Amino acid sequence: MSITILGIESSCDDTSAAVIRDEVMLSNVIASQAVHEAYGGVVPELASRAHQQNIIPVVSEALKRAGVTPEDLSAVAFTRGPGLMGSLLVGTSFAKGFTTALNIPLVDVNHLQAHVMAHFIKRSPDDNTQPPFPFLCLLVSGGNSQIIKVESYNEMTVIGQTIDDAAGEAFDKCAKVMGLPYPGGPVVDRLAKEGNPKAFALSKPHIPGFDYSFSGLKTSFLYLLRDKIKEDPDFIEKNKCDLCASLQTTIVDILMDKLYKAVKQTGIKHVAVAGGVSANSAVRVAFEDYARKYGWTVYLPPFSFTTDNAAMVAITGYYKYLDKEFCDIVKAPFARVEL
Repeated sequence: MSITILGIESSCDDTSAAVIRDEVMLSNVIASQAVHEAYGGVVPELASRAHQQNIIPVVSEALKRAGVTPEDLSAVAFTRGPGLMGSLLVGTSFAKGFTTALNIPLVDVNHLQAHVMAHFIKRSPDDNTQPPFPFLCLLVSGGNSQIIKVESYNEMTVIGQTIDDAAGEAFDKCAKVMGLPYPGGPVVDRLAKEGNPKAFALSKPHIPGFDYSFSGLKTSFLYLLRDKIKEDPDFIEKNKCDLCASLQTTIVDILMDKLYKAVKQTGIKHVAVAGGVSANSAVRVAFEDYARKYGWTVYLPPFSFTTDNAAMVAITGYYKYLDKEFCDIVKAPFARVEL
C-alpha cells in the first residue's frame, strides 16, 4: 500500500506544503514573504502573521496539485524546529489540528536533518541520484554552517560547525553594509560574476579542526569599507562587483578548505551540499572543481530544494513513518537544537 505524506514547513519566512508518495514528490508549494525586504531582514512577528494567512491556502494548493484528498494521507510531517518560535507555532498548530481531525499520525521533523534529506526526494519513480551511505554533507544556510557525517537518515553526526556566524549570514550582513537589497546572498552572487575575486584580500580564520568562523571575515570586510570610504565616498559604488567577488571567493574558500580536510580524514568521497547557500554559483563550481581534482562524487540539490521547502520535511517524515517514529500531540516546537 502506498504511503502518502503531507509535509509542512514554517520555520522562518516561507510557508510551504508538499505531498510525497513513496519517496516521489507530487507537489511542493512555497509562499514567500516580501514584507521583510523593507526591513533588511526577517521580522519574527510579521513572519508569524504571514504564516497564519498562508498556511491554509498553501496546504490546499499542495493537495490539489498532488491530486490527493486529506483522506488519502498516511501522516502529516511538520518542522518542529529549529527556527523562529512564532513561525514554528503556526505550522505545528495546524499539523496537530489536521492530524487530529483525520485521525492519522503526526511526525515531527528536525529542520537541519530535513535539509540533508532533501537529497532523497525523488522527482520521478526512476530517479536514482541519491547519495549512498555514508556520505559527508556541507550544510550551509543563513543560520547554519556544518559538516555532517551521514550514516543513515536518522544517524547524523556534526563533525564541524561554525563557532559564531554562519556563511549565509556573512553574505547577507556584508551585502547590507554595501547597501544591497535583502536577501543579500543572491545579489552578491549575481554581482560577483562581473568582478575580480582577487581585487581585495579579506581575513580568513584559523580555527582548529573542522569548525568554522565568519565573524572575523565580517569585521575585516567592514573595516575595509570604512577605510576606503574615507579616501573615496563613492568607493562602494565604483567597486561593488569586485567587492562581491572577493567576498564570495573568500567565503567559498573557507567552506571548501575545511570540507577538504574532513574528506581527507574520514576517507569518505561521496560529498553533498545542502541549505540555502548551496544555490550559490561559486559553491557549486567549487564542488565540481574538487570532484575533478580529488576524485569526489558530489551531489548538488536542485535549486528548488536548496531553500526552506516542505518536500524535504515530507521525505524525512516518510522515513520516520516507516520506523513508526510518531510525535505525541503534546510536544511543543523548539527554537534551537542541533542534529
